[in-house]
Amino acid sequence: MRRTLAVLMVAVTSMVALAFLVPLALIVRETAQSRAVAAAERQASALVPVLALTTRSDDLAHAMARTEAGRRGLLAVHVGGGATVGTTRAPAAQVAEAAAGSRASTAELAGGYVLLRPVVLDDARGAVIEVFVPADDLDRGVYASWAVLTGVAVVLVLGSVLVGDRLGARVVRAARRLGTAATALGDGDLSERIYPDGPPELKAAATAFNAMASRVTHLLAAERELAADLSHRLRTPLTALKLSLDQLGPRAEPSRQALARLEGEVTTIISAARRPKRAARSCDAAEVLRERLAFWSALAEDQGRPWQLDGATLPVRAPVPAGELTAAVDALLGNVFRHTREGTAFGVTLHEGRDAIGILVADAGPGIADPETALERGASGSGSTGLGLDIARRLAESTGGALRLDRSPMGGAEVQVWLRTAAHTEKLSKSALKEA
Repeated sequence: MRRTLAVLMVAVTSMVALAFLVPLALIVRETAQSRAVAAAERQASALVPVLALTTRSDDLAHAMARTEAGRRGLLAVHVGGGATVGTTRAPAAQVAEAAAGSRASTAELAGGYVLLRPVVLDDARGAVIEVFVPADDLDRGVYASWAVLTGVAVVLVLGSVLVGDRLGARVVRAARRLGTAATALGDGDLSERIYPDGPPELKAAATAFNAMASRVTHLLAAERELAADLSHRLRTPLTALKLSLDQLGPRAEPSRQALARLEGEVTTIISAARRPKRAARSCDAAEVLRERLAFWSALAEDQGRPWQLDGATLPVRAPVPAGELTAAVDALLGNVFRHTREGTAFGVTLHEGRDAIGILVADAGPGIADPETALERGASGSGSTGLGLDIARRLAESTGGALRLDRSPMGGAEVQVWLRTAAHTEKLSKSALKEA
């Protein structure tokens, strides 16, 4: 923007300067020429009184020597019927034509201009005073004036560029601050605010941004309070369920352990909602999978479900917060337990590709009859479908990745969540997914 404004100011100021300075330069040259011709007329007029008194060559030569043009050899007097005094440059025809006229005239010669001034003497004779004006006299001071005008034009252009750059810098600075604040707010810094500065339009945008940020902060605070309140309400039925399990004796020990883990999750939700922190933008996918499989393994053991976790030995960085990845994995595993029979095996595989990582959740159930319908939000059926697929799909698409449904090697459904780890966020094509 600053470069564009600088170019614009140069173009506009240059056009304005040329519109004024070119005519002014021509006027300066014409003024210099008029001044030189006027000086020559004064030189000629100085000899008119002398010619009225005498036409002798010696007297005229003495009078001419007292003038500047005479001393420079630029003056001559043509006396009718007599000799020419001084150095003449005008052709004889032009001198005769001037003698026949009654007004001064000028003629252009090779080295300048010549002024011919006719004079009428008392004895009916005439004389012509010739004053030669060299080209240097005609252009005296012109080039210096042009240099001054050029300097003024350059100063005007540079001044306009400086002013335009300052204005552009102010606009760019305000726009960059607004962009930085928007990025910080998008990264989760809800305290980000900016001071309105710059042009009125950017001030209005900054004010609107601050109002939006305050509104978002209030809405998120209300949602956190609601989430904490709902989670807190779960404690009452959980307490009642715990008391019921205590009456069942040792046989209910696995259920009591599962209930204890559920209480821990509720406590975590309440703590996170009451004291929100900026979530990290990445996590160790292998660690998240190991933790979630350890949680679901108790229920899998109760239902007699064989399971396995592959590819989660070494750390694998995922470009999503740990909480969001945990929610997606829990949703997919919950679908497996919800939509397949007890005893159905399942497996989770973590795959790290060149520019994406994949989380593959497979089962040995009946599979998904209509994958397109299964991807619709809220759809459910006999296979691994439902809200969990929508949660996982939104997580994948937030990184520029995708979610795919396929037939698993176990014979059931396989849900593939591909998270893009490359710098750009273009969606993964099917061919790219196969290469990964």
